[in-house]
Amino acid sequence: MPISFADRLNNVETSAIRELFKLLGKPGIISFAGGFPDSAMFDVDGIREAVNTALSEEPGGALQYGATEGYQPLREQIASFMHGKGVKDLSPEQLIVTTGSQQGLDLLGKTLISPGDKVIVEGPTFLATIQCFRLYGAQLISAPVDGNGVKTDELEQLMAEHKPKFVYLIPTFGNPSGALLNLERRKAVLAMAVKHQTLIVEDDPYGDLYFGEAPPPSLLALSASVPGSRELLVHCGSLSKVLSPGLRVGWMVGPAELLSRATMCKQFSDAHTSTFAQATAAQYLKAGRMPATLAKVRAVYAERAATMGRALKRELGDAIDFVPPQGGLFVWARLTGAGGKVGDGATFAQRAIEKGVAFVPGAPFYAANPDLSTLRLSFATAGLEKIEEGVGRLGEAI
Repeated sequence: MPISFADRLNNVETSAIRELFKLLGKPGIISFAGGFPDSAMFDVDGIREAVNTALSEEPGGALQYGATEGYQPLREQIASFMHGKGVKDLSPEQLIVTTGSQQGLDLLGKTLISPGDKVIVEGPTFLATIQCFRLYGAQLISAPVDGNGVKTDELEQLMAEHKPKFVYLIPTFGNPSGALLNLERRKAVLAMAVKHQTLIVEDDPYGDLYFGEAPPPSLLALSASVPGSRELLVHCGSLSKVLSPGLRVGWMVGPAELLSRATMCKQFSDAHTSTFAQATAAQYLKAGRMPATLAKVRAVYAERAATMGRALKRELGDAIDFVPPQGGLFVWARLTGAGGKVGDGATFAQRAIEKGVAFVPGAPFYAANPDLSTLRLSFATAGLEKIEEGVGRLGEAI
């Protein structure tokens, strides 16, 4: 007898990126496809020390079941971490710990989205967000993005027209766009939230990965200066890109009523995020090693991003257009088709694979009206020589 699956699965398909990874087993392939941090950047000694401290100081807390809202010492450390980033009035009780920021998105889907609800996302946006929200039946509306992030004039028009359940943004070095929402637009987004009484979700996994000057304060930090906006704001954070994805530690800050319902839904799915991982993260943050770790990571990624940018200009010339990233893990580029070169991202990706280099075509990152000329390149996991070699292969494929 065939299995009858839930209708909601009709709204989603397998990730284009996961499918692409099936092609990467070929020997000698250079991958710019993943959205991973470089495992060589992990502070293994610091994490080992945090594990040992957690097991020696509070083994019961690290190894036993825990509160769904999160391990209290970690909630306190995250609140302190956020204080250092300008969120001065955050208490541990105003956040819950999630199994990566990815679970935060799933909890938002479970608690907020009914089939047919409209949700505004950036075009392009994080692929897993599109899939997650569609799984719960959302009708996704795409707001255009430029080098300064979401275009707030167009966003406001869409908010007024569609009256969405919420707006989902990655304001700081977005995946895949790498765009940085400037201060003026951040304030405009918060003002719009109040004006239209619309919830804003700020996803911020990359905000600590800046290459030069620090980015503008998060929407959460700025909300103190826009009366009424804090009650209409959800902030999702993560240690995955700055400490270790394997810990699966993220958090969600939001209105008390939303956190209460999200906690209830979390009880049904995983009871709580791994207490062992939470205790480890708490001890790591408490030990004060994060600033040095971030400084190292920023320097390495900045050099790789600059190397990739120079190589792309040298090898592909006017056949490609991109804004040099100021942080994060990605170069978001557009093929121009100049000089009769390839103008379609998917076609270019196939030709690149044949030359032994992989990246992700841009189309899957759009909820609607995809720009087929776009592509995402990650510089995070390749060393400088591999970046030079890989981009050289792209020059042969174009």
